[in-house]
Amino acid sequence: MTDTEAIADRYRRFVLEQVRGRSPLYETYALAVAASTEALTFLAGLPPAKRQPNLLLAAVRHVCGLPADGAAFVATLLDNATDVRTVMLARSTQTNEPGRCALLLPVLSRLPQPLAVFEIGASAGLCLLADRYGYDYGGARLSPPGATGDTPVFPCAVEPKPRRPSGYPTIVWRRGLDLNPIAPDDRGQTAWLKTLVWPEQSDRAARLDAALAIARTDPPLVERRSLLDPLDGLFADAPPAATRVLFHSSVLAYIEDDEERRAVCDRIQAACDVWICNEAPRILPWIADKTPSTGPPDMFMQAVNGEPVAWTDPHGAGIRYIDEAPALGR
Repeated sequence: MTDTEAIADRYRRFVLEQVRGRSPLYETYALAVAASTEALTFLAGLPPAKRQPNLLLAAVRHVCGLPADGAAFVATLLDNATDVRTVMLARSTQTNEPGRCALLLPVLSRLPQPLAVFEIGASAGLCLLADRYGYDYGGARLSPPGATGDTPVFPCAVEPKPRRPSGYPTIVWRRGLDLNPIAPDDRGQTAWLKTLVWPEQSDRAARLDAALAIARTDPPLVERRSLLDPLDGLFADAPPAATRVLFHSSVLAYIEDDEERRAVCDRIQAACDVWICNEAPRILPWIADKTPSTGPPDMFMQAVNGEPVAWTDPHGAGIRYIDEAPALGR
């Protein structure tokens, strides 16, 4: 498979796994890119790590706004190729979607308390604040202590409903790492985060704004480092009695080599008591192979300590449990 064929396949897969039914405009754009020799050649001229769909879509939007349709998107990209390339080389996706906390809460609330939580690919650290948001699990609503009318409430459909969480975890320590941490009070950096929200999802954008406002009052510490670095000592200054929880969402796809990705997962699991991952099933085939059937093509897989637990919406809007949840603990 040539570079351009692989890129086209990636963009079509992006439509099937993430966009379809969630952003008609981005579906049109991505399919147009996959069918355009010129657009694929432009992407092939970028480093492999900079070819991802979300980055291209956000960069064109950042430079030129939202073209009317797929053909207009490709034309706009080619007419502004230099500026778009500059943005793509300077930026990364860093989709800091706090709605994913709705997927974490059912696991976190069942663990031995208190918790020390660490996120890989933390961006602005918004997913480290799961205990400070509200949730609506299909009619079962949760509100954190001190909630106001400005506290974001993240909707999440749960199947089966009895698995809906009934309370909050006790988080006593929180940290993260990212190649390029984002300061919640930096308007330029957070404007880029907002550009990464898909255009039709105004409610999601409003909840992102509300989560950023919470983070600005007490921003989590996010280190500038790579997940490819040694992961020993991540919890070195965490309270010794706390359950050490490490999680990530839609991060491992950026590791192209399958063997290297497996090795990183081994290091992650060795660094904590509980490992929660939320990734596309094809990224973790040795875990996905444990599921009784193939999941929906537009959903991710949540796994706890290497055992598949649920199919999940990529941005946290739904969770469908696979079978009885595995025992949780240290």
